[in-house]
Amino acid sequence: MSKVGIINPGAMGISIAAAARAAGHDVYWSAAGRSADTRQRADEHGLLTLASFSELSAVCEVILCVCPPHAAAAVADAAVEAGFSGLYCDGNAIAPGQALKIGERLASAGVDFVDGSIIGPPAWETGTTRFYLSGPSAARIASLFEGTVAEAVVISDEIGKASALKMVFAAQTKGFTALLSAIQGAAEQLGVRADLDREWARRDPAVAEQRVNQVRGVTGKAWRFAGEMQEIAATFESAGMPPGFFEAAHEIYQRMAPFKDADEMPTLEDVLAALSTAQS
Repeated sequence: MSKVGIINPGAMGISIAAAARAAGHDVYWSAAGRSADTRQRADEHGLLTLASFSELSAVCEVILCVCPPHAAAAVADAAVEAGFSGLYCDGNAIAPGQALKIGERLASAGVDFVDGSIIGPPAWETGTTRFYLSGPSAARIASLFEGTVAEAVVISDEIGKASALKMVFAAQTKGFTALLSAIQGAAEQLGVRADLDREWARRDPAVAEQRVNQVRGVTGKAWRFAGEMQEIAATFESAGMPPGFFEAAHEIYQRMAPFKDADEMPTLEDVLAALSTAQS
């Protein structure tokens, strides 16, 4: 049994925490500054509450960080400042270069580091979610999830490989949704969206409705995907590929970001109106 700290128990993080609990580990979280919804999730899944990040760092042997990509470096810095000295796994959607920098920062403070990435939805069902891991200590993180619905897969002993896999995978999935959103936005502004829908429907009767739902359905997560597109752009640039498409995808998701925490899914017309509004 290990004492595992989770940062943060959001929609994805709570499922990873629950999987570690299912494997028999004590899982802790820091309640400082967290929302009532996060507290409810933590209580429902039996997480052990600590008052501060410093206390979490002192109690836990392992920290799993599952947070929006823009916060990954700051969380790692906070672990160093809190004096954490165990095993730290970054499971965020970040560029491999960023993973290397975080690993170097932690190593300079004597913290063992594992690069991780999660592909799939929150891990509540078997066979849906893979937690990819890389680095010399990757097997230690994988062992936390043996026999659980979170399939932990070690792909390399080299830091950055797990993050690289996430970047190229999400470039296709989330990148395509950003492209589809831009296409529909352009068609709306040019007055041919209905014609485009009919042309799609001729090729596949279900495709027009599917694409509408795909654009509407991403709005609640767009605020998080915006940062992920920046990480993908940096990854492609480091690999000698043009980063421009993902820089544009970042802007698409930024324009959708105000739909975060909306009470209900917006209409396609509302989404397209947001996309047509230039952002400062």
